[in-house]
Amino acid sequence: MENKVKSIIRKHAQQEEIDHIALLQEIQGEFSYVPPEALQICAEELGFPLNKLYSVVTFYSCFSLIPRGKKEIQVCMGTACHVRGAPRILNELSRKLNLEPGETGKDGNFTLETVNCLGACAIGPLVNVNGQYRGNLTVNQVENLLEREGRKKYE
Repeated sequence: MENKVKSIIRKHAQQEEIDHIALLQEIQGEFSYVPPEALQICAEELGFPLNKLYSVVTFYSCFSLIPRGKKEIQVCMGTACHVRGAPRILNELSRKLNLEPGETGKDGNFTLETVNCLGACAIGPLVNVNGQYRGNLTVNQVENLLEREGRKKYE
């Protein structure tokens, strides 16, 4: 891990001023989360206070300090999606994946979470899988969605 993190740091250090958010995003992209060891390496290499890096990672919801699944499933729970059945979609996903919102499966394949709004109210209920929106979902479509995302039936 250390070599990969240092390689990412070197790439960002070539800029006139280091964009810490972009650096942390790249680290998260590499490891599926921001490992505490990576933060320590960044602090040491850049001479930036470790607590400031933790402040960035814990402030922005796009960062995670725990490993994320290869497939991140976000269920929109905004008002429009909620009244159109998002809680039922969430319950079905939770049941089929055997995960509660905020959890990642032991196999590292899926992370299930809720979000307040994905900004596409007209096509709710809405699920975002790794940046791909799936709108107008019904409970009956959940199994097909999971199969398309690589989950075998009856896992």
